[in-house]
Formats: sequence, C-alpha cells, structure tokens
Amino acid sequence: MSDFREKLEQAIGYVFRDAGLVSQALTHKSYSNEQPGVAEHNERLEFLGDAVLELVISDWIYRNYPDIPEGGLTRIRAEVVSEKGLSEIALALEIGSGLQLGKGEEKCGGREKPSLLSDALEAILGAVYRDGGYDAARGVIERLFAEPVAASAQLRYGSDYKTCLQERFQALYNELPEYGLVEVDGPDHDLVFTMEVRFRGQLLGKGRGSSKKSAEQKAAAMALDHVLLKPVAEKRRGRAAGKAKH
Repeated sequence: MSDFREKLEQAIGYVFRDAGLVSQALTHKSYSNEQPGVAEHNERLEFLGDAVLELVISDWIYRNYPDIPEGGLTRIRAEVVSEKGLSEIALALEIGSGLQLGKGEEKCGGREKPSLLSDALEAILGAVYRDGGYDAARGVIERLFAEPVAASAQLRYGSDYKTCLQERFQALYNELPEYGLVEVDGPDHDLVFTMEVRFRGQLLGKGRGSSKKSAEQKAAAMALDHVLLKPVAEKRRGRAAGKAKH
C-alpha cells in the first residue's frame, strides 16, 4: 500500500500526513466486511469528497466562464463529475490497482468497474480534504479536472449545442429557431442526413450526420457563431462592466 500511496501522491500533487486516510479511501465495503480487523471503508469519505468536488467545480466554472448562463454551467459540471468523467480520471491515476476489494468484487472485475473507480476517486478527494483542508482539496481537484473542464466548456456547455442555441435565442428574442430536413443521401445501410436551422427565415447553420439528431447538433454548433447572437455576449459584457464600476 505504501508504494501505491507514494505513486498516487506524486500523480495528484499532494502528500498525505495521515496515511490511514489513503487506506480508508481505497477500501471497498466488500473488503471490510470480509476482514474482521478492518472497520472503515470508503463510503463516508466518498460522501465528503462528492460534496467538496461539486463545490470546487461549481466555483471554478462560475469564475472562469462568466458568459455561460446557469443552465450551461450545470451541464458542464454534470458532465465533468459524472461517473464516466470520474472513472476516466481514476483510470489515468491507476486507482484500480490500489483498491482493496472483497473476493466477490475481485472476481467480478471490480478494479475496472466505473462505479467503484469513481467512488474511490471521490473518497480520495474526501481524504485530501480531511487531511489538508479545503485549499489542498481545491488544488488537487483543479489539477485533475483542468482538462475535462476546459474540454467541456469548449464544446459550449457540453455537447448539447441545440439546447445552448435555444437558450440564447430565448434570452435574446423570446423565440426559438426552427430545424428542417434538407437532404438524405447514401445507401440504405449508411444514410447521411443534412439538417438546417433557421430563425425568422434566415439560415443560421447546416449540419450532416448519421441521424437527424446528430445533424441538428452540428447545425446548432455552426449557428452559435451567427451574427444574430452577438448581442447576447455584448449584453453580458455590458452588465459585467456596469457592476465593476459600482
């Protein structure tokens, strides 16, 4: 365990004062149930780490992405702290190799289960918070989640361009854009759909995809750069400048 702890500490950029917290964070309930001498498993630390993670990510994206409305911030956070997002980071940290699992979980491939990996990562973050306080936890979280947050934000509120576009038009014009099918081509087993999105008859963008939904998302992504949406950004900048003066 000590070798894994040192490797983990190097990867997350934090050295624990209490090694017992690392052991607890990596102990699954199935293991503690089978080992009479092991009293604590990682569920309580997971609960704590989940709360700290949500707070740090929420504060971070609120401060760094002032042009994104509340709905967009919520989607970024949900995408980043989802089981999929957490398990990908856990895999990169090789947390699975350090897990203490019961025999049943071991046989079922628990070291590679996204649910167990994401829970363990949250428990480790909870352990950092318990060991070093909020600033230490924030530092670790920002290091580990910098790339996923940036990638999600770059996709303009995650991958849901269509919802993003609707929110912007609703805010600016109190109307929604409309989508239409332009063309379907390709063989029956490999159809390609072309969709366009318009507002008051004006073409905003076109997109091609293997389904109508994917084509709509691509059309919406293109439309987000349309000149009709510039007043939204200008309004937000104006409000921010006005608040700064006061």
